[in-house]
Amino acid sequence: MRVVVVGAGPAGLMLAGELRLGGAEVVVLEKLPEPTGESRGLNLTARTMEVFDQRGILPLFGKLKTSPGGHFGGLPVDFGVLDGAHHGAYGVTQARTEAVLTQWATSLGADIRRGQEVVWLSEADDGVEVETTSGKLRAEYVVGCDGGRSLVRTLAGIGFEGREATRELMLADVEGCALEPRMIGRSLPLGMVIVGPISEGVDRVILCERGAPPRRRTEPPSFAEFARTWHRLTGEDISHGRPQWISAFGDPAKLATTYRKGRILIAGDAAHVHLPAGGQGLNVSVQDAVNLGWKLAAQVTGWAPPGLLDTYHAERHPVGQRLLVNSSAQGTVLMGDDTIQPVRDVLTDLIAHDEVTRHLAGMVTGLDLRYDVGPGEHPLLGKRLPRVELDGAPDTAELLHPARGLLLDLSDDVELRRAARPWRDRVDVVTASAKGLPAKTEALLVRPDGHVAWAGEEDLTAALRRWFGEPR
Repeated sequence: MRVVVVGAGPAGLMLAGELRLGGAEVVVLEKLPEPTGESRGLNLTARTMEVFDQRGILPLFGKLKTSPGGHFGGLPVDFGVLDGAHHGAYGVTQARTEAVLTQWATSLGADIRRGQEVVWLSEADDGVEVETTSGKLRAEYVVGCDGGRSLVRTLAGIGFEGREATRELMLADVEGCALEPRMIGRSLPLGMVIVGPISEGVDRVILCERGAPPRRRTEPPSFAEFARTWHRLTGEDISHGRPQWISAFGDPAKLATTYRKGRILIAGDAAHVHLPAGGQGLNVSVQDAVNLGWKLAAQVTGWAPPGLLDTYHAERHPVGQRLLVNSSAQGTVLMGDDTIQPVRDVLTDLIAHDEVTRHLAGMVTGLDLRYDVGPGEHPLLGKRLPRVELDGAPDTAELLHPARGLLLDLSDDVELRRAARPWRDRVDVVTASAKGLPAKTEALLVRPDGHVAWAGEEDLTAALRRWFGEPR
């Protein structure tokens, strides 16, 4: 087996599909026999929508509710100031996202095995042996996508550093109460309450009682406990409601010391845990998988240049650090007591400036991310390529569906196409014209994850070798 992925959440499922697009065999091991149906995540950010568009996944979701609106710590932020074809989608349950990604990954040939709990693994020079409750597997690489309490991370000896939770929050989807919506950002004397409808007759309720200590629960809270906390915070009675599910969680800020240790890698919540401010956890996890998938597939199918797999940690670990900082800051603003009000007031004034709005929106969505891909000053270099309409060819999102490299020849340059020809087994060359790109953009080399690796300023052959290895 080439790759074993542990965990069938959004990160593991997205990674499985990416590996299959790259030609790698993959088995996903999930300890739960069936999906739980629980959905902490409800939002898809603009960058995740873009990623799904670049893989042809969006139609599988059906009609989505989108909006340019967002927030930072409960303070409204207009995400529509950012360039791009997509707004964020709201009310998309994590269960739905997992169902769509399961359908997509299995259609590509991923082998998803439920009821298979990993109990041990050991690494050797030529692979990793994985022991499960049902037997043993051997793989070239193992990726832990098994959540914040990742066994893979622990067994690999990867450090997990940062701050433990300082408060406890509770979440429930409740039927039969017909609750009035309570917007993010409205605090109460004793804590915070958020209420929003998620389907007909069902409200999502999030509670945070100020001073409630974090607890390492082995079972979720009872609805009686949940209703008592609601009553203390609001003075209202919801004990007659019917919970679909209840969960408790905290606000830790912890990050893995490395995303790779030899033949063992981690992604998603296994690499970073934090307050789920703005639904960033699911979205950053999906984006981890998209960054890793093509690189790991290149490694196991034999064409990866030296050091390509190491760029996964180099590129995504800083994203995890930034995620912890911004989610912690949002938690302070969102759940702090009245002493935080001056900070809220200053932030509100700052958000009125477009530059601040763009910065916060880019941080939360991931649309402003720029990787170090090599020399050059082009404004798109290292950044994600938004969907661009092309004359004489499909748009750029459709061209990225197969998760291959893409050379866009925008000036009909015969020499450019000739230079790329030896890499035709892994890089598609498309000649077209386009509008809406920065001035003097004559050609772009785009990685399978949608980030621009070369923009015509340096030697194309060097860029192809750096990101796509030696030609066959």
